[in-house]
Amino acid sequence: MPVFQLSDSLVFPPPELARADGLLAVGGDLSPERLLLAYRQGIFPWYSPGEPILWWAPDPRCVLFPNEFHCSRRLRRTLRSGRFRITCDLAFERVICECARIRLERGEGTWIDEAMIDAYCRLHGLGHAHSIECWLEDKLAGGLYGVALGAMFFGESMFSRVRDASKVALAHLVQIGRRHAWLAIDCQVSSAHLHRLGARDIPAGEFRRLLAHALSRPFRPPVGPWRQLSF
Repeated sequence: MPVFQLSDSLVFPPPELARADGLLAVGGDLSPERLLLAYRQGIFPWYSPGEPILWWAPDPRCVLFPNEFHCSRRLRRTLRSGRFRITCDLAFERVICECARIRLERGEGTWIDEAMIDAYCRLHGLGHAHSIECWLEDKLAGGLYGVALGAMFFGESMFSRVRDASKVALAHLVQIGRRHAWLAIDCQVSSAHLHRLGARDIPAGEFRRLLAHALSRPFRPPVGPWRQLSF
């Protein structure tokens, strides 16, 4: 299957034409208009430094349905302890920068370069990208960020500076999803860690049908601290 070369036109090939590894297209830009068009079709950017922008639509797709989130006993205890303070959209840029920084500190590669940071900060400014912050006293201990459209949250990345901080942030995201009847949290690419938290793989065709349904519903953004959990 060929990889499509994008032009300046705001158009993507159908996601079902992606290669077996999920790669669909190359090129284009990270403008808010192109990113939103991509997400509405189940396509997302993911590339390494020095590469052109690569666009992906993997099959199968890893998703977390809010009611299937697995909350371990230890995580329940942590949530109920009130050890962490949780906020939403208070420090978006800090969260995305920390997601990149912690990978580099570990000697891992990251797709979150300056262009990606700038692009998602612009989406945040337009009300489409959101973050959840997990604080220990006055220090940012962990968090996550992603894009929200309709009844779907597209998770991009999360980080922890303190044990379980990213899981606490995810637990709050799940709780927000339950309260506002989100259909799913898109985790994009499968991993053992995500599966332990309750995510599972579904066929790409099923994901696209789920996405179409989700986009027909309004998005209700997270607001304020979400401390009252009921796992």
